[in-house]
Amino acid sequence: MSQGLGQVLVQQGLLTPESLATAERAQVEHGMSLGKALVQMQMVSESQIVEAVATTIGMPFVDASPGFVDPMAAGLMPRDIAREMLALPVQFGEGNSVLVALADPANTAALARVTAITGLEAHAALAVRDTLLGAIEHLADASDAAVGAAAAPVSSPGGLFREGPANGAPATPGPANGRHATGQAPAVEAPNGHGDFNGGGPIGGSTNGHANGNGSADGTYAGLSPADLLDASAPAEEGPRLAYEEELVLDLDAALTELISRGGSDLHLTAGIPPAVRVHGELEHLAGYPVCEPDMLRNALYSIMTQKQREAFENELELDMSYTLPGQGRFRVNVFQQRESIGSVMRMIPFEIKPLEDLGVPAQVSNFAFMPRGLVLVTGPTGSGKSTTLASIIDIINRERASHIMTVEDPIEFLHSHKKSVVNQRELGTDTHSFAQALKHVLRQDPDVILVGEMRDLETIQLAITAAETGHLVFGTLHTQDAPQTVDRVIDVFPPHQQEQVRVMLATALNGVVTQQLLKRSDGQGRAVAVEIMVATSAIRNLIREGKTHQMYSSIQAGKQHGMVAMDQSLADLVNKGIITYNHALERCASVPDFNRLCGRA
Repeated sequence: MSQGLGQVLVQQGLLTPESLATAERAQVEHGMSLGKALVQMQMVSESQIVEAVATTIGMPFVDASPGFVDPMAAGLMPRDIAREMLALPVQFGEGNSVLVALADPANTAALARVTAITGLEAHAALAVRDTLLGAIEHLADASDAAVGAAAAPVSSPGGLFREGPANGAPATPGPANGRHATGQAPAVEAPNGHGDFNGGGPIGGSTNGHANGNGSADGTYAGLSPADLLDASAPAEEGPRLAYEEELVLDLDAALTELISRGGSDLHLTAGIPPAVRVHGELEHLAGYPVCEPDMLRNALYSIMTQKQREAFENELELDMSYTLPGQGRFRVNVFQQRESIGSVMRMIPFEIKPLEDLGVPAQVSNFAFMPRGLVLVTGPTGSGKSTTLASIIDIINRERASHIMTVEDPIEFLHSHKKSVVNQRELGTDTHSFAQALKHVLRQDPDVILVGEMRDLETIQLAITAAETGHLVFGTLHTQDAPQTVDRVIDVFPPHQQEQVRVMLATALNGVVTQQLLKRSDGQGRAVAVEIMVATSAIRNLIREGKTHQMYSSIQAGKQHGMVAMDQSLADLVNKGIITYNHALERCASVPDFNRLCGRA
C-alpha cells in the first residue's frame, strides 16, 4: 500500500489537511479507526471511504446499486450462496471473465467459489457492504439461466475495468453452474474504449478519484493493456478460443445435491474417474459427470476452503473440514493428496439429530446419558454411525439435564443448540490445535459432560480417563470391533510398565462400551444397525482389573438384566425379523455356532 487512507482522501479533494488532522486526533482519543472517525464526524460518506480504501490497495471500486449491476452477471450466482459469501458478480469483462463485488478485499475464498460456480475468471472489486447486501437481495432466483448467461452477448452499462487474477483466484476457469462451458463471454469495453484497467478507479456510479493498479495516482499504468496488467511477463494470447474448445469443471454443489437426492452417505472424488456416491453401502458413479481431472478437482475443492485451510492442506497434504450446502445439508470433508493429484471424500451430516429409537439403537443406550460421571466409548468401523449415535445421546443430555456440555470434534458434525444445557462445540484446527490440547484445559471450563470426537493417542486417552475419574461424564470413540477389543486397545496404548495401573484406572472409570455396525437391509432400502452393549457391572470391572478380557463376552451374553446385548444376539434379532439376510449377518457375527443357535439354525 503506497498511500494511506487520509492521504488519498486529501489528494481526491474530499478532505483538507486540517480536517484530516482533526479526524486523526479523534481517532486517537476515541480508539477507533480513521474511517469510522471520518464517517461519524460527517466529513466523508461511507461510499467515499470504501472507494479510498480501494485506491490504497490497488483494487477497483464498484457501485453495487441495482442500476449499475448487470442482471445477467448477477444471475450467475444463487442468492443464498451470494449472501453466504457476501460476494456478487456485477459485470462481464474481456474474455472469459467477470467482475465480482466484495465487501471484504481479503475474501479470496469468494473469488475461487465464483470461478467454480460460473466457470468465469473472477476479478475483485470493492463495494460498500450495505449496497452490496441490497443488490444481493434483489438477485433473481432464476439462477438456472447461468450457463446461458456465460456465453450470451452482454451489454453492461458501466463497463469492466480488470486488473488480473485477484487474491489468489484460480487461473483456470470452469463452466457456469453446469458441467461444461463453451466459448467466451464477449468483452465489455471500458469507457476509454480500450478495455484498460485503472485499479482503484470507480466502476459504475460517478465518484471522485482515480488511481492505477498499484495505488499511485500518477497514471503510470494508463497505457497498459489488460494482458500487461495481468502479468508483465506473460506471453500474449495466441488467439480467441474456438467455440468447440470445451473446458470441464466439477459442479461440486450439484454433485452433493444428487448425493442427497439419492439418499447416499458419501461423495468420492478421485482423479481418473467420474464422481462416485455411496448409497446403502455400495459405490455408484454419477451419470453425466465428466472424468475428474487433477486441475478440475483442485479448483473445485480449493473453492470451498479458506486461505488458512489451503495453507494447512499444502503443508500437511491432509485436511479435515466441514462444508455447508445452504438449505440442503452439512458435510464432513476429508481432502488428501494421492498420486500427485488431489482427492476427497465428503460425508453427509443430516441437519436433524434423530432420537435413538429412530436410528434403531436399543433404548437402554440412553441410560448412559443420565450417568453422573465415568467414561462411555462408542466404537465400530469407519462409517458405522458412531457420530450419529453420540449426537443422539448428547441431545438427550441437552434436553433433559441442566449441564455444561463441551465437545471437541474434527470437524464439528452435528450442531447442538442450547436447550436445557449449555453446549460449547470446538473444532480441531479452528478452535484448538489438538484433542489433547483441548482436554488439558477443559477441566478449567467447568464441564459436566465432555465429548472427545476421537481418542487417537496416548495423551488424549490418558486425559479422558483422568477427566472421567475426576467426576465428569466423558464420551469418546474408537475404531474397534467389540467391547473386549476396546478395553485391550485402550490399555495397549500405554507403555508396559504403566498397563497394570491403567487397568485399575479403567476398571474404575469405564461405564460401558457401545459397539455398532451397519448392514444392508434385505429390502434394499437403506441400512440397519446392529449394536452390542457392554455395561460395566462389578463382574466386568473385575475382569478388566485382572486382565481377563477374553471372558468378557460371556458376561455380556449373560447380562441381559443389566441392559447388555451381545453382537451375535443383535444380528440374530435382525435376521429373525427379516430386516437383514442370514448370509449377510453370518459374515459379521463373532461366533458362528452362537449365531446359528440364536437364529434357530443350530
